[in-house]
Amino acid sequence: MGYTRNDILEQCKTAFQNKSTFYKQSFINYRGKTEDTDEFFTEVIAEFLCRHISEFTNGITTITRESSYKTPGHDGIIKDLDSGREEEIIAMKMYDKNYDFIGKMIDYQTPLKNKRTDEAGKIDLLAYDGATLRILELKKPDSTETMLRCVLEGYTYLKTANIAKLLDNFKLPSDTIVKACPFVFKNGEQHSEMREQRPHLKRLMDLLDSKPYYISETNGKFFVTEE
Repeated sequence: MGYTRNDILEQCKTAFQNKSTFYKQSFINYRGKTEDTDEFFTEVIAEFLCRHISEFTNGITTITRESSYKTPGHDGIIKDLDSGREEEIIAMKMYDKNYDFIGKMIDYQTPLKNKRTDEAGKIDLLAYDGATLRILELKKPDSTETMLRCVLEGYTYLKTANIAKLLDNFKLPSDTIVKACPFVFKNGEQHSEMREQRPHLKRLMDLLDSKPYYISETNGKFFVTEE
C-alpha cells in the first residue's frame, strides 16, 4: 500500500498526542518513499519532529522508579544461548568491557518501569567513559528497524528515566553528562541509512544530541567505531 506525504503527516499528528509512545508506532518503521513527493517516509517524520522539537522533548513523561535502576544479579553470565533474545545476549557479551569512544559497559537491560502497567521498556546498555553516561539503543545485526526508530526509542528512554536517581544508583557524579545514542551494527540497515541523503534525520539527531556508534564483531570480539 502506498502513502502520500499527507498520509504520513496525519499519522504523525495522531501519534503525537502521546509523545512517550511515539517511537512505538508502526509507521516509524515504514521503508520506501511517498507516492506524491518521492520522499523517504522517515524523512517526512523526522521533518515533522524537527518542527515540533520542543513539544516532543518536553512531552515525554518521566517515570521515577522507586526500586534501584541497578538490578542485582546482572553479572553478564548467559544462562540460555537459545533464548532467541539476540539483542540481550549481545548486550550481556559486551557487559563489563571497555570500548573505544564510549568507555565501559556498566549495565544491560536497565529497567525503567516503576509499576508493571508503566509504558516503558528497558535500556539495552549503559556505557560510562568517566565523563559521559550513554544510554545505548542496541539493534541486532539483521534488524530491519529504521534508524529513526532507534534514535527515538533511545531518546525516549533518556527522558523517561529519572536521571538524578539513575546516576545516584550507579554511584556516578551528579554532573555526569547523559546522552542517548543509537548502537547498531556496521553495514546493517541503520548504518546504510546514515550513508544516504537523509538531511531531516541527521538534523533531528543533532537536535537530540544523538550520535550513533557502530559495532563490528571479529572472532567473537566486539569493536566500536564512530563511522
